[in-house]
Amino acid sequence: MEAAAEFRRARSPEAKRQREASILEAARALGRERGIRDVSLTDIAAAVGMHKSALLRYFETREEIFLRLTAEGWQEWSGALAERLRDAPDPGPTAVARAFAGTLAARGLFCDLLAHAPLNLERNVSLDAVRDFKLATLAAREPITEAVREQLPTLSDEGVIDLIATAVSLAGALWQIANPGAEVAALYRSDPRLGHAVIEVEPRLARILTATITGLVAGTDPAQG
Repeated sequence: MEAAAEFRRARSPEAKRQREASILEAARALGRERGIRDVSLTDIAAAVGMHKSALLRYFETREEIFLRLTAEGWQEWSGALAERLRDAPDPGPTAVARAFAGTLAARGLFCDLLAHAPLNLERNVSLDAVRDFKLATLAAREPITEAVREQLPTLSDEGVIDLIATAVSLAGALWQIANPGAEVAALYRSDPRLGHAVIEVEPRLARILTATITGLVAGTDPAQG
């Protein structure tokens, strides 16, 4: 109760930012531990010592919290991917595909968020929250686009957009497949006929993206016309 009172007394913009940061960090930790699907607003409130009604003064819904985390994930991943692309020793479809796959597979929470964003996170928030999220992802794409074009100068702007969209969509879906519930995972391990259901995100994503990039480049290469 004392912690909740402290949160109610927050009045200054700086105090509000600190409270929001605490809420986001709690949601981030719970998401990593349990998966986004299994984290409720009550869980997040309890993790920061607040009553749910007090938390709603900072975020309208749990979806708004996780949408904010998705936007932050885009920004962080964008910088890491752009750096890895620029450090790639051998430019080409394979190197670009591996950079995308490696940086995405290393960010399990982000992949989880990517899967949930269009399915439900964008559907239970205000229009302002959706607009802010879309503008944040648009800004995060700019460094990626620049780095990809350095590696693949013949790839069109449309091709880069298609590549990014394919990579994040697949990463979200493949992460969900690779991380089933405990009972389903045990089933897969117990029945040899279900071995195909056990996948690793990074190698599969790299293979699919290599083929995708090769096709996109061939489609924009004048020599192929």
